[in-house]
Amino acid sequence: MTDNTPNPPDQPIGRSDMPFLAHIEELRWRLIKAVLAVVAGTAVGLYFSDYILHFFVRPLGDIKLHFTEITGSFYAYLKIGIYFGIVVAVPVIFYQLWQFVAPGLYRREKSKVIPLVLIATILFLGGAAFCYLLVLPFAIQYLVGFGQDIMTPIITIDSYISFAGIMIIAFGFSFELPVLGYMAGKMGIISGRGLSKGRPYAVVIILIAAAILTPTPDVVSQLLLAGPLLVLYEITIVLVRLTGKKK
Repeated sequence: MTDNTPNPPDQPIGRSDMPFLAHIEELRWRLIKAVLAVVAGTAVGLYFSDYILHFFVRPLGDIKLHFTEITGSFYAYLKIGIYFGIVVAVPVIFYQLWQFVAPGLYRREKSKVIPLVLIATILFLGGAAFCYLLVLPFAIQYLVGFGQDIMTPIITIDSYISFAGIMIIAFGFSFELPVLGYMAGKMGIISGRGLSKGRPYAVVIILIAAAILTPTPDVVSQLLLAGPLLVLYEITIVLVRLTGKKK
């Protein structure tokens, strides 16, 4: 006989009775929904690609773009659409992630899905704006300025779109560190004390992550990403101490 008594508010609402394959199946469907949101956003981005491209190249200033292959401009517009699709699908991606994780938390935490998705979206857009307004102009002028007395830079549109797009997406998702810390703290995976003790290791991991996420090997771009991440790590420590699982 099935027990239909609702869980108390201080008890997890999880799917402990679900088999492992059922969890995998649910994860698969949530990933499909996230991918479909990216595809829909990409279609919109391709339709408005001309307007987005004009906005995308503003950090270049007076630097002109070129393409050296027949398909160069086509792939540039395609990448514009894909990056735009990822950005506009961010709320759906975070919603699907939270809906998959939330049943492992307490019932009262599930009601926070909309505020958390909103905060995560704002943080992502804040990271993307930080990169677009401050990091990209500085990085471009710094990198292009090397050797101009003996060399003439010829920047292809495809290489610039890849560079700028990856940088913006990387900064956006990197700014989600406090939200991920909050979720892990609520699940009891991490604690503020543990994060404080692991600070030296976190610095090394952040530097390695910055080197991987930035599309160029220069130290300047890596430090421009690592700096905000270190600040966000300290914010995450405080957040987890205030809201994390006590036991």
